[in-house]
Amino acid sequence: MSKTIRFNAFEMNCVAHQSPGVWSHPRDRSAQYKDLDYWTDLAKILEKGLFDSIFIADVIGYYDVYKGSNYHALQQAAQIPVNDPLQLAAPIAMVTDHLGIGITASTTFEHPYTFARRLSTADHHTKGRLAWNVVTSYLESGAKNISEGGLRKHANRYEVAAEYVEVLYKLFEGSWEADAIVRDKENRIFTHPEKVHEIGHRGKYFDVPGYHLCEPSPQRTPVLFQAGASGPGKAFAAQHAECVFVAAPSKNVLKDYVADVRHQAAAAGRDPAKVLIYNLVTVIVDETDEKAQAKFEEYRRYTSYDGSLVFMSGWTGVDFGQYAPTDLVKKVETNAIVSAIEHLAGGSKTWTIEELATWGGIGGLGPVFVGSAATVADILQAWIEETDADGFNLAYAVAHETFEDIVTHLVPELQRRGVYQQQYAPGTLREKLFGEGPLLPETHPAAAFRDIEKVKREANYEANRGADRDASHEAHPEGRTAEATKRADDPAHVQRSRRDGQAQVIA
Repeated sequence: MSKTIRFNAFEMNCVAHQSPGVWSHPRDRSAQYKDLDYWTDLAKILEKGLFDSIFIADVIGYYDVYKGSNYHALQQAAQIPVNDPLQLAAPIAMVTDHLGIGITASTTFEHPYTFARRLSTADHHTKGRLAWNVVTSYLESGAKNISEGGLRKHANRYEVAAEYVEVLYKLFEGSWEADAIVRDKENRIFTHPEKVHEIGHRGKYFDVPGYHLCEPSPQRTPVLFQAGASGPGKAFAAQHAECVFVAAPSKNVLKDYVADVRHQAAAAGRDPAKVLIYNLVTVIVDETDEKAQAKFEEYRRYTSYDGSLVFMSGWTGVDFGQYAPTDLVKKVETNAIVSAIEHLAGGSKTWTIEELATWGGIGGLGPVFVGSAATVADILQAWIEETDADGFNLAYAVAHETFEDIVTHLVPELQRRGVYQQQYAPGTLREKLFGEGPLLPETHPAAAFRDIEKVKREANYEANRGADRDASHEAHPEGRTAEATKRADDPAHVQRSRRDGQAQVIA
């Protein structure tokens, strides 16, 4: 096996992340999520285990689909209460030297201009170890609380996200030239003003005319994470993401997903091998298979049936509380995470609601691997070899015991086999991951915005052409109608215009 297996730790600034109810286990620390030493202790464990990063998920809103309320979400602490993830970057960076810090933030709830400053600040403070997990959000409860009146349709959310990241690319990559900052005390010149540019963005969803507020950070644009598994999500990931996260329940599903994303990345002009794909997995490992299995069964005694279905209902938009435990899983349309466990409903196994709750009690939507270090290493290698994925996004069952066991038992076994890194590479997170420079490569769409004055000139030219066309159409309305009719009859135009429909999930 030639590919190195990569690990991220999948966390969230809350209590019950992927294993609802297990916070009540006597050795679990997740109820201490609001204390900084919870995070600094975890960061040191992960860096000892040479994890690529700690990937901190987030949601804006709360899970209120199950039984039509948030009662069980609150009772079981199912991702509520939940604190801001970005504030964890600095304390984690202060106790580590290499660990990447992936922060989730939504294009639905954060304005790009102010958010760009927050990201650049964190990339400065971490010395270039920051990543941003780009999400479009799926909880209606969050949108309603910021006067959005409900979420946009799924495909439209990615249209907003595409313009959102364009604004950030302009701010990060093109607003400040590389030699704008000189810090010349003798001549009392800190910045050459002529080397700082307004981005002049005027789009469908955002108008951002001015300068980026921050000088360029070590990576300029933080490493880009993305976790969309729907049609629009995969297209967005192939276009923009450097690290992609998925929760495939089987090797066959993961293999198809990886092939699709790499194919789309190549079609977008990117190196598909430079898109790292991690699958969600929970690992329960111990000295022997028997000890690991006993530990797994111990953990399962603390899981919550209602808490598990709170998550499943929130992730899919389907109220599983309306069904009896023996009812079968079927497909319906929703506006939530449209890929969520759709393969369960369409696969060879028939699932009851109770089986779904039991399966999701540990590890959420991802598979759970239980065994000795040798057993789990065999499984992980088989998944990598058969799917062409790059690594695993590891969730915990018991904090921080799950990660301590992985570092103590599993990492040395993988290193002995020569399939896990022995030390960190130097430099920023992007350099550690890809072995190249700290900035996004020229093949990434962000590179097109590095000469912001050229971008603005081209935008003005296109705007003028559009104005000329509009004037011509007003003068010759019959011509405009004929042209519009021609476009409507053009299959290629229709295909380009058609949004991916709502994917099927489960009920």
